[in-house]
Amino acid sequence: MKYVNYSVVFQEIPDEVSLAINISNCPNNCVECHSAYLKDNIGLLLDKAAIDKLMNKYKKDVTCFCFMGGDAEPDMVCELSKYIKDNFEGIKTAWYSGKEEIYDKYKNGTFDYIKVGPYLKGFGPLNEKTTNQRLYKINGDAKEDITYKFWKHGK
Repeated sequence: MKYVNYSVVFQEIPDEVSLAINISNCPNNCVECHSAYLKDNIGLLLDKAAIDKLMNKYKKDVTCFCFMGGDAEPDMVCELSKYIKDNFEGIKTAWYSGKEEIYDKYKNGTFDYIKVGPYLKGFGPLNEKTTNQRLYKINGDAKEDITYKFWKHGK
């Protein structure tokens, strides 16, 4: 699995400062994709050593590590998320999957947040009530839909 770039962001996950990693080799072929370059298998290897390097640089600045993509290798995304949770105390993990449903093989405790759904221009982004995307907060076996926290005028 490879990543192309990353940014420290404030809007991907509510109340979190996230290190958002853009993963390449996206298999979803979303219509009007805003990051079409991520369809190619390009970039640097995203493995435990890369995670260590990034987290050692940003762990004082962020509260969440957010995997942006990774649908071509969901088991690897789960493995790396677990690695972060086991090795970087207090850092939450999130995954933005362009799939319609949550990957059914993830293990409870692997993620704190999972966002699903491709961006569909006609439905708008997560901050619109018409969005097709959903953001879930994972609490043990429970998945709470917190999408409404993004809506422009609340719930």
